[in-house]
Amino acid sequence: METRKIQQVSNGTFTVSLPRDWADSVGISAGAVVDLHTHIDGLLVIQPPESELDTVAAVEIQTECGDTAHLEQTLRAAYAAGPSEVVLTGSSEFTGSQKQVIRSVVRNLVGVTIVEESVSHVVVRNVLDSTEVSVRQSIRQLQFVALSMHREATTALTSDAPAVGGADQDDRADRLYAMVERHFTRSLERLDEVDALGETRRELFRLHETARELERIADHAERIADVATAVDKSLADPLAEDVSAVAERARDAVESAVDAVFDDGSIEDAQSVFEARDDVFERVDALERELFDAADAEYQYTHALDSIRRTAAHAGNIAERGLQTAICQQEPADVAVDFGGNEGVGSQRVGE
Repeated sequence: METRKIQQVSNGTFTVSLPRDWADSVGISAGAVVDLHTHIDGLLVIQPPESELDTVAAVEIQTECGDTAHLEQTLRAAYAAGPSEVVLTGSSEFTGSQKQVIRSVVRNLVGVTIVEESVSHVVVRNVLDSTEVSVRQSIRQLQFVALSMHREATTALTSDAPAVGGADQDDRADRLYAMVERHFTRSLERLDEVDALGETRRELFRLHETARELERIADHAERIADVATAVDKSLADPLAEDVSAVAERARDAVESAVDAVFDDGSIEDAQSVFEARDDVFERVDALERELFDAADAEYQYTHALDSIRRTAAHAGNIAERGLQTAICQQEPADVAVDFGGNEGVGSQRVGE
C-alpha cells in the first residue's frame, strides 16, 4: 500500500498523484480519461476505461483443423467469459462443418454477430450495449419459458396432448441464461459494467443464481417431455390427476420463490416456499410408491417424478436467496426465524 498527499489547486479542486508503475501497467498517460467509482463504504476506485488490454475486451482462440467436437463449447465459454470480441483462428482453413458450427452458435447467442470472416479467420463481436440489458426482465422471461415448458411437458405426460416445442423453448432458455451469465461475469471484471446494468454486485449475484436455477428447471421440463414421448401411453386417472397437481404445486413454488427474490419478499414468503417444497417431496414419494405397487406401471414415469421433485428443490434454492436478502434488510430485533418444532423451541428471534 502507498500513501499520497492530497493537493489543492487554485480553483479549490483536490488532486492526488497516481503511482507511475500502475499507470504504465494499464496504459495511462497524461490526458487519459479514467472512471471513478464511489462506494457507500467510503472507498473511491479508479479504473481505466475498457481497452484492448482488458481481459473483457478481446480474446483470440486457436482451433485445430477439422475439430468440431469442442468448437461449440469453446465459443460458448468465450461468450460467457465476457469479452467484447472473440477471434477464432484455425491452424489451416476452416472446414464447412466448423463454419456451420460457428454460425449456429452465433445465431443462438444474444447480441453477437460475425463481423469478419476468411478461410481461416472468424471474428465474432458482441454488439449489445450493456445499458440496454435488463437482467431482471431477462430472468422474468426465463421464468416464463421454463414454467411454460414444465406445464406443457406435464400435460403431455398426463393426457393425450403431444409434447411439442420443447427443443426450441429449451434453446431459448439456454440463450437467456447465457446472456445473464455473460453480463454477471463482466460485472466481476469491470465496475462500469455494474453501472451500465444498474444493479449492485450483490444483486447481480443473487439474480445470476436465480437464473441458473431456472435454467435447470427448464432442463427438467425437457426431461419430463422426453418421458412423455418415450412411454407408450399417458398416465391414467386418478394417478394422472395427482401428478398434475403436484407438478402445479412445484411450479407455484418456483413463482413464489422468484417473487421473493425480485420483490424483496419477507422471511415468511421464503418459508412458505420451503413448506411447498417439502410438501412436493412427500407427495412425490407417495406417488412413486403407488407406481411401484402398480403391476403395469412404466418405470420411466419415475424419471418424470424425480424431475418434479427437483423442480421443487430448485424453487427452494431460489427462496434461500430471497431469505438471505430479507434477513439482511431487517433490523436485528425484527428478524424472527421459525424453525418449527415444539412450543418454546419453535422460533428464534435474532438479536435478542
